[in-house]
Amino acid sequence: MIKVLFVCMGNICRSPTAEGIFRQVVDDAGLADKIDIDSAGTHSYHIGKQPDARAQSASRNRGIDLSNLRGRQVEPSDFDKFNYIIAMDNSNHADLTQVAGGSADNLFMFLSFSENFNEEEVPDPYYGGEQGFEHVLDLVEDASRGLLAHIQKLHNL
Repeated sequence: MIKVLFVCMGNICRSPTAEGIFRQVVDDAGLADKIDIDSAGTHSYHIGKQPDARAQSASRNRGIDLSNLRGRQVEPSDFDKFNYIIAMDNSNHADLTQVAGGSADNLFMFLSFSENFNEEEVPDPYYGGEQGFEHVLDLVEDASRGLLAHIQKLHNL
């Protein structure tokens, strides 16, 4: 089983969106029994809470239901449990590097898997308007396809 963990700061906008979108991409590829998907935050602000209502609404408009997801904080043991820990931005990557104790071979920037965007970070839409959530979805959908292609190639799936 390949295990993928998406991480943003609070685990209520970007990382649950990525979890939901990537789960759909994996399901569509018929690989749900081979890839396990989760999300977490680098901070403890929203442990146990549902994703942001705007993230849920934007995702629901694209056929993805995030309502059953709950926020959790990343733990050092996640670096042993997951094959891929996917950071949404440079700040999250730096925080995750500290959690890992200095470095981790399984830590990646999400948009490094993007095929159609040149951006390096998935921007935090929390303090912006609806368009920010739509842009996050566009980035996440693209990077999710690229991540799955990478996993399929590397793990012969």
